[in-house]
Order: sequence, then structure tokens, then C-alpha cells
Amino acid sequence: QVRVVESGGGLVQAGGSLRLSCAAPGRMFGHTFSNSVMGWFRQAPGKEREFVAIIGWEGHTRYPGSVKDRFTISRDNTKNMVYLQMDNVKPEDTGTYYCGARRINGPSDRAEDFGSWGQGTEVTVSS
Repeated sequence: QVRVVESGGGLVQAGGSLRLSCAAPGRMFGHTFSNSVMGWFRQAPGKEREFVAIIGWEGHTRYPGSVKDRFTISRDNTKNMVYLQMDNVKPEDTGTYYCGARRINGPSDRAEDFGSWGQGTEVTVSS
């Protein structure tokens, strides 16, 4: 199974910034990267994996209220890359961040509808 590779995590103080990167294969679930909906999700210890940001093939983005106006997802289709710019981070942003491709047709922000997960990248925000 093809998987993405996430990177860029680390320790950051509250109020600081971090930029995560996701290197994706050229093809996932029957779609080329440029035609894939990509998402960032995060998982804190003992909690479910939750949606953080989604970007469509056309560049349309969507965020939950908890990160809206603080996080920005972007993509570079020439490099098969997805990025997550995290600004004004908070301790509750701590967790393992995963990048994935949506494997179903139709709108969804549920983790179970995404796949090709990598190993994740750890983000720790200190207060």
C-alpha cells in the first residue's frame, strides 16, 4: 500500500508557529495526486483521530472551528506535496499529525474515509 511521508513536527511554545509537510505518491486510490482530496488529521493520546484541514484538488479548503484562522493548508501539485502552516499554536494542538488522501467519492471529513496514512509527525505545544 502506498503511503505518504509526514515531517516537520517538533516542540513549540504556545503562540509560536510550525510548518508540517506531507510528501505523497503520484497515485492513490485510483486518482493522481493532483486529483486527490488531501487532509491533515491529528490524534492526541487516548483520543480519536480528528480532522484538522482538508484541501480539494481545486484548492478549496475547509477547517474545523478549533483551528480556523490559525492553520492554513496548501498544496503543490508539481511536487506532490501538502503543507500545514500552524500559527498561534495552543497546548491543545498537541498530538500526532497525519496526512492522508480521501479514498471515497463525495464530501467527508471523517478519518475512516481517508487513507495512505504515513507514520505521522509529533507536535508538542508547551504552555
